[in-house]
Amino acid sequence: MSSGAPPTDERSALAVADVVTAHGLRGLLRLRPYQFPAPSLVVGREVLLDHAGTLRSARIVTVAPHGGRRLLVGLEGVSDRSAAEALAGARVLVRRGDLPPADADEFYWHEVTGWTVETDAGTRLGDIVETFATGLNDVWVVRDAGREVLIPVIADVVRSIDRDARRIVVTPLPGLLD
Repeated sequence: MSSGAPPTDERSALAVADVVTAHGLRGLLRLRPYQFPAPSLVVGREVLLDHAGTLRSARIVTVAPHGGRRLLVGLEGVSDRSAAEALAGARVLVRRGDLPPADADEFYWHEVTGWTVETDAGTRLGDIVETFATGLNDVWVVRDAGREVLIPVIADVVRSIDRDARRIVVTPLPGLLD
């Protein structure tokens, strides 16, 4: 484990993967990234491990795709199976400043939380409180005054995303707001 600067508070970092299990005898970890291929998990990157409520930093020394949507990751200071097994169940966090910039038509889940959603007719639906993946597409949970609406994040629905205004305009599918 790295002994450089003290670990960053979890509020300034984002969870990007879970440690599923140890792999092999040399300390590799099998990770389930939340968004494959996890471009923020690269060799040399300092990450935070949140395990049983304790944060500690570690530097990535190897990373490779493994078995579909998993990664095999080696961390500095984790050199045997026992050390890797001790990290099973940990969350892997990356400092916000280490995330690659999103393209113009992309966004990170964390950045849209709190943004206002309205229809293309100007009706305010509420604010995004959560994003989750369904396997086919992401879904925004939008709440306003006790009402909750689930908005599929697909091209047929999302019309515009205005980062500066923190506002998203959607065209609801038939029955979506019933």
